[in-house]
Amino acid sequence: MDLPVSPGLIISLIIVLLGTLIVVKGLVIVRQSEVMVIERLGSFSRVLESGINIIVPFIDQPRAIKMLRYRKMGDEYQAITSDEIRIDRRETVMDFPGQPVVTTDNVTVRINGALYYQIIDPRRAVYEVENMSQAVEVLAKTTLRSVVGKMELDKLFESRAEVNNEIQAAMEEPASKWGVKLSRVEVQDIAMPEEVETAMRLQMAAERKRRATVTEAEGEKSAAIAKAQGQRESSILNAQGDKESAILRAQGEQESIKLVLNAIGDSEENKRTVVGYLLGQSYIKSLPNMAKDGERVFVPYESSALLGSMGMFREMAGSPENAVGKHLGASSSASDLRSGMVGGAGSSAG
Repeated sequence: MDLPVSPGLIISLIIVLLGTLIVVKGLVIVRQSEVMVIERLGSFSRVLESGINIIVPFIDQPRAIKMLRYRKMGDEYQAITSDEIRIDRRETVMDFPGQPVVTTDNVTVRINGALYYQIIDPRRAVYEVENMSQAVEVLAKTTLRSVVGKMELDKLFESRAEVNNEIQAAMEEPASKWGVKLSRVEVQDIAMPEEVETAMRLQMAAERKRRATVTEAEGEKSAAIAKAQGQRESSILNAQGDKESAILRAQGEQESIKLVLNAIGDSEENKRTVVGYLLGQSYIKSLPNMAKDGERVFVPYESSALLGSMGMFREMAGSPENAVGKHLGASSSASDLRSGMVGGAGSSAG
């Protein structure tokens, strides 16, 4: 037996269902770092921040934003466009494909870059531009071509940081109109034609060889300088040694002469005798070198007197007290001997 359903019960159930649907549709939970742009009857109403928010169902509607992302499929990039009602305010990276760019020295290179940006004004990002991410990408590509087109290839490799800063500075003003903040722009990779790459490798090898040659030459130069300095210091030390040795010898001879003169007397004749003895001794020491260097030996005219003086000093070495007494006899004998040697030398010379 079917029980009759009253119209009031049906209306109550309908009201409960509508209330539940309104609560479910009107209760919006926004996650951290996300926002939603709400339109009321087609016009901008407000921006929902993170947390629990209440909207009027069927009257308040979220406005979607178009986002362009690239997905790498093998060696190629595939562009994916999507409509998202939840706008992510975190920093986003856009790794766009490599772009052909011509430098000032007419070299075509392919540059792959990455763009880091953040949505700071969701309202502008939705209403000021039709596709915010695509607009940012196109702006980055055109700015990249403009900046790199003013540089030579070598300058491009040396100044990547400068290129990044110029691109970022050129993009900041137009991007700010779209509610976007550019964090940084990075040039990731620079691909060159094969012939240019080969030429650069050869140039690099030649430059390294040149540096090695210069380094080797500088090392040889330093070694030669050090060797010359060592030889110079050695010569100076040897000369100082010879000088000191000569001074000591001279001082020894001077002291010897004083002792002899003290023993035999310091008259003029004795002084001449001592000087003659020293000259004879020096001459006799030089005879072997004279015979070694040449074929003839020249005996001086007064050699007999020198020999006589040397004989006298040999006697002095044995008995200094008797040397003075024998000095006069030795002098006369030396005169006779000199006369005979002069005659013999003349006949020999003849």
